Amino acid sequence: MEGLRKLENVQKIIEIMQSHGIVSSSSNANSFRFLADLALLLVSPCHELDFDSKCELIIDHVPKFSHPFLEEAMQCTSEQVVQQMVNIGPLDCDDKTITVPFQKGSEDTAMIGLHAMKRANSTLEDFCRSYFMFHKMDPHQPQSIFRFLPILSFTESYIYQLDNLNEKLLQPSVGKDRSSCREYNVEAKQSSDLSSVRMITSDPFRPLCIVLEHHGLLTDRVREEFNSGVEYWSLERKLCHALGSKQETSVEDVMRAIHLKSFDYRVLNLLLYQLRGEKVNDTHMEFLSISEFLVEVSDDLFDYEDDVLENSFNILRMFNGIYGASAAPAMLAKVITEAEDKYDSLLKALDPELSLNYQKRCEEATKEGGKTSGPSLGTWSIPPVIEDEEMYRSKVLNSKPSTIPEWNT
Repeated sequence: MEGLRKLENVQKIIEIMQSHGIVSSSSNANSFRFLADLALLLVSPCHELDFDSKCELIIDHVPKFSHPFLEEAMQCTSEQVVQQMVNIGPLDCDDKTITVPFQKGSEDTAMIGLHAMKRANSTLEDFCRSYFMFHKMDPHQPQSIFRFLPILSFTESYIYQLDNLNEKLLQPSVGKDRSSCREYNVEAKQSSDLSSVRMITSDPFRPLCIVLEHHGLLTDRVREEFNSGVEYWSLERKLCHALGSKQETSVEDVMRAIHLKSFDYRVLNLLLYQLRGEKVNDTHMEFLSISEFLVEVSDDLFDYEDDVLENSFNILRMFNGIYGASAAPAMLAKVITEAEDKYDSLLKALDPELSLNYQKRCEEATKEGGKTSGPSLGTWSIPPVIEDEEMYRSKVLNSKPSTIPEWNT
């Protein structure tokens, strides 16, 4: 009844505004509602303030409400107000506008798009084939997969949706040659940038945490990995901007980023422990962590040219910026050797059958991906370093325009 009374009051105010010529019948419905709410606020009692005092306050102070102030205020307001504000903002995904991933009152509060689900698919397949064995599960049995697939798929798709927003902030500026890096700026004027910045910087995993907590799956370790994801995206923006603007980067930041990059696999693995009601096996988690690191390095080498074009984080790109083109391969080879030594040591600590099965899976995954280097194959191939990335982008754009991705704007 209270809700009906509020709607009735709003409708009455709208009719009064129309009768006084304040708004016309052709005005936008959202504008009607906003102005009606404002009018109701002005006429509502507020301690000793009368109507004239309220009007003077609005005239004197509202013009001072800058966009940065409103962005900061939105982050500090109560959960209910934040919800109302974020729910009106669009989340662009695959050139389609969908609801921002937070809707109070919905059974599954976070929202994901089809494009994010498509991107997550290959990761989910690899996770099932590579990680199920650590849970004594058979990835070839449909019941093993589909029993836990809804939560795992939803979580990974949500992560990819956020990753898509972060990628927008890394895209080279669309100019004559698209070669320069767009600076990460919270006060960016383009609405698409503002939406991406807001989602990535304002507790982006909170909607997903609400869903997982509702199902009894949110643990401190899962929260920590979500924090790792936020930190990774922040480091990626920082490092890629610094590289594009010829600023110094630190090897500590680079190594931190490459170790954080596989946070989504760790989230899925921790969730699988929770879904099965099993205690986390820290020996397995430690081994998989170093394996994930080697896989990320291998992927970076395989995707090196594409990452240069797209201004994405890539360890070889970063080492080139730190050590120079001549020294970067040798420094990276040293990092790989140290990681492989640790990998071999931890591999021996696994159950012999599990160790053998995992090595076979790594070989399958490497061959299926078309790569000739990486863990379990014993050989690595570091591609030629691109010394001048801007020139390389310009050259590829001019010679093969179709190889440049179409950026979402």
